[in-house]
Amino acid sequence: MQALQQLRRFPAQQPLLFVLLATAVWFLLYRSLIPASEALVAALPIERDSHLGGALQFFFYDTPKVLLLLTGIVFVMGIIHTFISPERTRAMLSGKRLGVGNAMAATLGIVTPFCSCSAVPLFIGFLQAGVPLGVTFSFLIAAPMVNEVALILLFGLFGWQVAALYLVMGLLIAIVAGMLIGKLNMEEHLEDWVRKMQNTQSAGNVGASAMPWAERIQHGFGHVREIVGKVWPYIVVGVGLGALIHGFVPEDFMASFMGKDVWWAVPAAVLLGVPMYTNAAGVIPIVQALLAKGAALGTVLAFMMSVIALSAPEMIILRKVLKPRLIATFIGVVATGILLVGYIFNLVL
Repeated sequence: MQALQQLRRFPAQQPLLFVLLATAVWFLLYRSLIPASEALVAALPIERDSHLGGALQFFFYDTPKVLLLLTGIVFVMGIIHTFISPERTRAMLSGKRLGVGNAMAATLGIVTPFCSCSAVPLFIGFLQAGVPLGVTFSFLIAAPMVNEVALILLFGLFGWQVAALYLVMGLLIAIVAGMLIGKLNMEEHLEDWVRKMQNTQSAGNVGASAMPWAERIQHGFGHVREIVGKVWPYIVVGVGLGALIHGFVPEDFMASFMGKDVWWAVPAAVLLGVPMYTNAAGVIPIVQALLAKGAALGTVLAFMMSVIALSAPEMIILRKVLKPRLIATFIGVVATGILLVGYIFNLVL
């Protein structure tokens, strides 16, 4: 019992040593994923080259891989977030003019780990603190779509080129869409209770607190418990669906309606993604399986963006804040940007 208590106190007593050891263990586990998944399939009474064997190997490999990537980046971002408070974020954006504020808001969205629904309360807080409507929309679009989880998973699964292109195009959508909404001067299409709240409260205390590193590491642990604890069922479902696609769906079937030569594939992918609700961690395994079966990268990324940034639950929550015309404008501007991304990716790659 005493040894267990000492082990629990170890991260607080030796934070730097703990981080080094945890990093080494993480890399060791990551490198063992392929042999471990192959060994699990080999231990089962099935043929490795069968459809079921391929699906199971995909599931046994991708589930821990995505969870490891997610846990690592969420832990690191949990530490980084101890330096960034919502009050400081609001203060940075308040009073910024169109263009500069949109770029800042979209960039801040990268380091805020919010899904589309959980970003809405912060969206309200920004409006309340006097942040312009268009700038606030840039944050609302970027926070779920271009967050660190999506970028790290894309980098780990597809390489830095795909991750970098996704980052650039996602930021462009968030910045341009926010600027367009700001230019339209649609503040009157906020719900009345939100308009009454605007500029009624200060941005709060934005002073940085001197937090010891042991406490920052504990915050990282809490970040992992909160985020990974919520999204792991989506990951399992997403990887399971990806495994079925990988193992049982013929390559020609996917290429026939999600390939580069099918002009209507990109808008169909966007329409298919809107009713769904998941996050980057849950949808990326599906993206990986679709690409392996011959689907075009632009089409698949358009599907992913629509799932993350234009989900039906987000629209339901936003209806409490925005009037229908502003919601329709938001959907139309973002969907147009996603369509352009899909076609551009299909042309370039």
